[in-house]
Amino acid sequence: MKYLITIVGPTAIGKTSWSIILANYFNCEILSCDSRQFFKEMSIGTAVPSISELAAAKHHFIQNKSVFENYTVGDYEKEALSKLEELFLTNDYAILVGGSGLYLDAILKGFDEFPEIDTSVRTAVNSSYEKLGIGYLQQKLQELDPTYYAVLNLENPQTLQNPQRMMRFVEVCLGSGKPYSSFLNQKEKTRNFTPILIGLEADRKIIYNRINQRVDTMMSEGLLAEAKKLYAHRDLNALQTVGYRELFSYFDHAISLEFAIEEIKKNTRRYSKRQLTWFKRNEKTKWFDFETPIEKVISYINSIKQ
Repeated sequence: MKYLITIVGPTAIGKTSWSIILANYFNCEILSCDSRQFFKEMSIGTAVPSISELAAAKHHFIQNKSVFENYTVGDYEKEALSKLEELFLTNDYAILVGGSGLYLDAILKGFDEFPEIDTSVRTAVNSSYEKLGIGYLQQKLQELDPTYYAVLNLENPQTLQNPQRMMRFVEVCLGSGKPYSSFLNQKEKTRNFTPILIGLEADRKIIYNRINQRVDTMMSEGLLAEAKKLYAHRDLNALQTVGYRELFSYFDHAISLEFAIEEIKKNTRRYSKRQLTWFKRNEKTKWFDFETPIEKVISYINSIKQ
């Protein structure tokens, strides 16, 4: 039996530290499913593991792509499953860690089946798009499925600019009367491993304080300079994300630096709330307070495999 120990939770909760401890205990390697950490030009603003953390355990899918590449969740699914197949040849364990719900679900469950939508709905949505443009579709999805919109906005922003994908999301919402995300994760694909889902949580005030502190640390470590280097390429899909968009607005002289920093904190806090909403939907996840002794988590994992 092969086991994929999967660690989820809101940003800044401490997933990286736990994953390294568990990887060392089970003598296995780590796959990241943090969609922002794929890109090598974005390190400070995405809280990439430090040099010492990367040296403490073998990591995959960390800064392995460029912001100039078009990298989709489908591409990631294929590459990550291939890597897992390789790792499981010599080990019974692997670690999957990150806060990107779409990418996590791609590995654990694959993509989903959706209801048939009446052609009249499809025609109406297409007509509205032709008259009002992509902005109409974005606004409609945000209204009908705010959680999924928020996840896309941070994890897969290029999708928000894809008319065909966006029309599909909106027509499913309108035609079914349900959020598009409600149809996700309904039918799991067959995998050659057993997931063991570990969730990290804390009181909301603690999470928000950790986020605020992380942003301050990022700024002291040079996030402003990192964003400045990327400013000329600010229209790239990979850069349409929290921490960079706000600073790009500062460079545009639209807001002050102080306001940009507060916006980064606020938008990250909002995203952390939506992360928890997304992850809490999976009833198979075992939740632990982020300060739980790691021995208790290891004991839980060992109980699952027995």
